[in-house]
Amino acid sequence: MKITVTAEQPKDDKVAAKVTIPAADVDAAIDKTYKDIAHKYNFQGFRRGHAPRPVIEGLMGKEAILAQATNDLLNDAEPMILMELDLVPVGRVDFGEKPDLAEQGSDYVVDVTMAVRPQCELETYDAPAINMPPAEATEAEIDAQIKQLLSYSASYEDIDEDRAIVEGDVISADVEDLGGAEHLAGENRTIHVSKGQVPDEVVDTLVGANPGDVKEITWTQSAGEGEKHVEHTFSIKVAVKSIKHLVTPELTDEVAKKNFGYDDVETLRNAVKEEIENDKKNSLPTLKEDRVVEAVGSTLILDEVPAEYQNEIFNELATEFLNRLQSQNISLDMFLNARGIKTDDFISDLHAQAEERARQSLALDAMARQLGLEATEEDVRDEFVKSGIQNVEEEIENWRNQGRLPAIHDSIKRTKALDWLVENATVTVVDEVAEAAEMADETASESEADVAEPEATEPADTTEE
Repeated sequence: MKITVTAEQPKDDKVAAKVTIPAADVDAAIDKTYKDIAHKYNFQGFRRGHAPRPVIEGLMGKEAILAQATNDLLNDAEPMILMELDLVPVGRVDFGEKPDLAEQGSDYVVDVTMAVRPQCELETYDAPAINMPPAEATEAEIDAQIKQLLSYSASYEDIDEDRAIVEGDVISADVEDLGGAEHLAGENRTIHVSKGQVPDEVVDTLVGANPGDVKEITWTQSAGEGEKHVEHTFSIKVAVKSIKHLVTPELTDEVAKKNFGYDDVETLRNAVKEEIENDKKNSLPTLKEDRVVEAVGSTLILDEVPAEYQNEIFNELATEFLNRLQSQNISLDMFLNARGIKTDDFISDLHAQAEERARQSLALDAMARQLGLEATEEDVRDEFVKSGIQNVEEEIENWRNQGRLPAIHDSIKRTKALDWLVENATVTVVDEVAEAAEMADETASESEADVAEPEATEPADTTEE
């Protein structure tokens, strides 16, 4: 089939085009429809596939036959339209109130519209400035890694002070099941008195209690949605035994040897340094790309991502995520329940990710247009070669016949734009782990100062009248 496509300039994120299909292809489509019907149905008095047209028209109706031929013809034409225009539509091609094919012997002309991604501009087309960690391991990074390793050997010990429980404490308690909470019952149970760790009702009841106090707590949790929505009530008795704090062992040569198998602290630090630097060889290039894309995405001039395009990205992200879970034999409900995430919160977060990815994609599109980047046939072939496909030429032809090559073209141009941005970005090397540790120390110092120095109050007036 050879079609002619005449398109107008995109307007309101839509492309309008006039498609002309030659009479020869129209005739072939009508002939094929008659043959398909003749082979699909039994017509009395005729062998399958040999019923003449008047018989078929008498039973099926000529209008229905031409309507089917029209649908088949346009379905075949759709990939060609996309290839002619070299675009990826948002959703399907809209043929509108398409006329059915008429008698054979004449061209078929139809007006089509396609929703497309908006063509946006950027606030600047200069390569961005970003911060990056150094390629070598810093002392702060080594310290943080060793701190993480030591945390695996940490233990909770009773605090040496007489006070009530505050939110954020860790306590030891005997827990008795009063109803529906067998999984929580036991002696010397460790409880993190923090919302998000345990139900809010548990935190609210235990805050202010002292070792030796006994508290009864009841709460209700919901599970499932719609017809599957159920509520479970739990009730426990908590006998507070002690308030604890986390004690991390000090790193010594003995600890380095006993816990980690290294002769001394220096040997351990050198091993951690090597591990961090090996990891950075793989992680830093990806991190640089991520930060460049984030930076250029923030310069996109667009008030709101079109809902249809954002939903398309949302569906892609959801499919990717569900496929990963399926590969691990994990259901979405299992994943959400294990992490205490509500379904609505998960969906909301996925929508936020979809909007961010959409903005970044549109920003790379804008940069590719500004740089005049194109996707050559060699580029396309290289993409299929890199994917490990055996018969590259055959697969390219399959994608061409399905109208999917424009998506490869877009991907190649975005990759070229990203490569240019990465190569030309201004990079400032920053020891981010050291900065984060310094900020945490400052925050902790400010909190201690707030506790040590309560706000001054006016002295009571003790003057007798």
